Amino acid sequence: MRVRSFAFLPIRACALAAAIAIACNAAAAQTPPPPPQPAAPLPAAVNTDPARAQVALPEPANPALPSIVLIGDSTVRNGRDDGQGKGPAGQWGWGNPLAAYVDPAKVNVVNRAVGGLSSRTYLTSGHWQRTLALIKPGDVVLMQFGHNDAAPLNDDKRARGTIRGTGEEAQEIDNILTKQHETVHSYGWYLRRFIADIRARGATPVVVSPIPRKAWDEQGKVRRNRADYAGWAQQVAQGERVAFIDLNELAARRYDELGHDAVMKLFPLTVPDEHVHTNWAGAQLNADIVAAGLRGLGDARIAGFMHRDAGMKEGANTNVASMKEDDRPVVDARAVREESALDPSLPTLFLVGDSTVRSGGQNGAIGWGERIAPFFDTRKINVVNSAIGGRSSRTFYTEGRWDRVLARLKRGDVVLVQFGHNDGGRIGDPAMKNRASAPGIGPETVEDTRPDGSKEQVHSFGWYMARYVNDARAKGATVILASPVPHRDKWQEGRDFATFADWDRQVAQANGALFMDLTLLVADGYRQAGAAKVDTFFSDARTHTNGQGADFNAARVAAGLKALPGNPLGAYFAGPASDKASGTTAAHP
Repeated sequence: MRVRSFAFLPIRACALAAAIAIACNAAAAQTPPPPPQPAAPLPAAVNTDPARAQVALPEPANPALPSIVLIGDSTVRNGRDDGQGKGPAGQWGWGNPLAAYVDPAKVNVVNRAVGGLSSRTYLTSGHWQRTLALIKPGDVVLMQFGHNDAAPLNDDKRARGTIRGTGEEAQEIDNILTKQHETVHSYGWYLRRFIADIRARGATPVVVSPIPRKAWDEQGKVRRNRADYAGWAQQVAQGERVAFIDLNELAARRYDELGHDAVMKLFPLTVPDEHVHTNWAGAQLNADIVAAGLRGLGDARIAGFMHRDAGMKEGANTNVASMKEDDRPVVDARAVREESALDPSLPTLFLVGDSTVRSGGQNGAIGWGERIAPFFDTRKINVVNSAIGGRSSRTFYTEGRWDRVLARLKRGDVVLVQFGHNDGGRIGDPAMKNRASAPGIGPETVEDTRPDGSKEQVHSFGWYMARYVNDARAKGATVILASPVPHRDKWQEGRDFATFADWDRQVAQANGALFMDLTLLVADGYRQAGAAKVDTFFSDARTHTNGQGADFNAARVAAGLKALPGNPLGAYFAGPASDKASGTTAAHP
């Protein structure tokens, strides 16, 4: 059966107060009369999560129009999306009232969230496959998961939990519920899977953090989820450079402004107490925030879908990460001095990479490669920093920079290559500055049309890294692949750049290079130094170090180099620097 998308009770933002009043009146109708008459019990809570039920989900009302597609759990679409026959006093997800904020002549709202599902089970249940088939270029897909991801990984009831965090770790299970063998991934892994699939369909992904529960902390503030699912959702959005609406924080702020008693009226009055699912008024409040978030993304096309008065009038852009052009700088090569070996008769250590290796002081940023030379005895070896800001494994190669390094390589030299910070993003999107490489290490290519109309066959990250390894080894040089230095906000929990580190490791093993897990080396050092100290290491919000941070990272690089199998640079270290860098280890094949 096909169900076309439509909206129940199309209350607009200006009617939010009226919606709350309706909920209050509905609740008041259930209030028992005063003594001496006996008090009537409140109705039992209704669990509308269809654990095994077959649900009929809507499809685009007008397939010719773009769609805003919603995926998530019961806080987005509750049960059969009908309030369980209780009207505004029942349970409602915010996806239903969101339809009132858009112009139906311009866009469909297709709410394909399913109660009771986690990010994992939305995928494994087949709902994602069926939803993905409906997504077309130009669509916008909002994802909000988290409320069910903390459940057990394996049981005979739901088996819906995910591994905590955003890492690449996985756990093999024999699913008690489905009787199938399954690989369970992290919460962040499933969000990244949705993002990749959405992009592959030519649509725009938007990550939404889960709504807050009706719970208060010791200071009387609504509890946030920054330390887990809301924070992890934001980390994934930042890492994948997609839009993010922090519904968890924004709704909590609204709750704090309203006060305890008013917030109680945004949830069904039941026994036991309902602290997750909102009534219609609560759903309306959350939809109001999401609508404001969509308008605040900085995308004129999406804003054009919305009614002019859609969303909050104040703070509409607060805690919303836009899809603006990739702001990672691309350094003008004409402004960068090309380094040369001081004594060409000596061996040379060539550094190849991006701005985290060489920033040149731009906006106060210094790369670790600019502070590595003192760790070496320059009477025995040259250190040449050929890195340049804004480049990826792809663009360092296509701009001919690798050819210039290769022309100077000789037997006995060492090449250290670190890329990854600029390799993510969407191939073919001019906003990504034509530098994204294809994911993986395989031979597959993606055709990219450049701004001048020319065509480029874009290879995988691993293909470019293998090219560097094989070209350099053919000249008799030793090659070291280093995973990227971590971001300022991604070293305390889990690990940053897990995928790129794995690709580097595989390429090194397959092609005779050495691998140094610089991400972990630096992150371990940051943990020893502590968050307060690490915050003084950066010149910007999350990527580039200042001089102090560059010194710190250079020491970690030196330590990692000394720990490599065979210690290929061991004869060239300066004494004091090697003492400074001692006591750490590097990963290797």
